[in-house]
Amino acid sequence: MIEVAEKSIAWIRFRVVGRQTHGSTPEEGINAHKAGAHLIVMLEGLYEDFPARDDLFDPPTSTFEPTLKKANVSNINTIPGEDVFAFDCRVLPDHDLDEVRSKVEAYVREVRSVFGVEVEIETPMWQRAAPPTPPDAPIVNALEEAVGAVYGVAARPMGIGGGTVAAFFRQAGLPAAVWSRMEDQAHQPDEYCLLSNMVGDARVMARLFLREGA
Repeated sequence: MIEVAEKSIAWIRFRVVGRQTHGSTPEEGINAHKAGAHLIVMLEGLYEDFPARDDLFDPPTSTFEPTLKKANVSNINTIPGEDVFAFDCRVLPDHDLDEVRSKVEAYVREVRSVFGVEVEIETPMWQRAAPPTPPDAPIVNALEEAVGAVYGVAARPMGIGGGTVAAFFRQAGLPAAVWSRMEDQAHQPDEYCLLSNMVGDARVMARLFLREGA
């Protein structure tokens, strides 16, 4: 895979505030955890709200997934007055992140109304997708040739949901491409790279820079 495009990235943190009380008297409190759980399920609707598909990407759709969940109370017999969780959203360039925010806020308003909680929203990451590099750009063609010559495999241009520093070059109008040989161990226990891959990748880079007109 030669990475030529990236999705927009939105990290959204929700803080649901209710009123803590004893587990035996739920009517005297407002269960922030219950409200938060309903909000998480409601946010699944973002998949239907933003259904675009682009087969350049893997996966070919936008993704909206709950991730971080902070501890609320330490004992079972207390109804929590605060619930904090986060979503990691990777959005196809066809969709406007401002529209995603509007939909999220609509779900939040409904939860506020139904449960009587307050919901605070923070966005630690809010990065709109940079313009993609054309799949037939000279750098992509050159990488395809070099990878084929060194490794004997056919590389192809694709988009990813992750973020790389190539986005900054693309935002500046430079057709950047990202490539390396990896063992698919990113964010895994005992993440590693192989020296043989590093040597092979150096050969690919050397072949690129030795091209006529490079």
